[in-house]
Amino acid sequence: MLCLAQEPNADKLLTESPLALLIGMVLDQQIPLEWAFRGPRELSERLGRPLDASVLAAMDPDELTTYFARKPSLHRYPASMAKRVQALATDIVEHYDGDPANVWRDVATGKELLARVKALPGFGEQKARIFVALLAKQLGVRPEGWEQASAPFGEPGSFRSVADIVDEASLNKVREYKRSMKAAAKSAG
Repeated sequence: MLCLAQEPNADKLLTESPLALLIGMVLDQQIPLEWAFRGPRELSERLGRPLDASVLAAMDPDELTTYFARKPSLHRYPASMAKRVQALATDIVEHYDGDPANVWRDVATGKELLARVKALPGFGEQKARIFVALLAKQLGVRPEGWEQASAPFGEPGSFRSVADIVDEASLNKVREYKRSMKAAAKSAG
């Protein structure tokens, strides 16, 4: 089971729902990662139903924003994140028949997988590489060349990103790595 939210029910949802995992990745910026990955469970509870790309894509944008903004908000920037999540859901409906697992199902190469993930709303180059590494390291999605496509995040034994978090200890190692990178960037510039 994934261990990103550090909360059993939220992690269970992330493990079982490809859409929840994608939404968690979209939310994972400018807030603590546990908060981001708890967001999909909280959104599902607020909606009173399982997460469904077709439902999210068809919702009135203002209504979806109210679910994101309800206290405690799902993100520091609830309105912009509601728009991103709705854009993600719309893309999944339009390009993957509403099934988010189709993003990675039947891909032949890591390059193809990276291109598909990078094309999703809310995924830039780095986030897409991290997600490819997460799929490979923790969910067994390993098309040929996934290591290169996810570099440097696919590196074995690294603690660079959410792809490497399997428990609280590894979460702390990832946090320490990020702190050291910020400190190095600050001193360099």
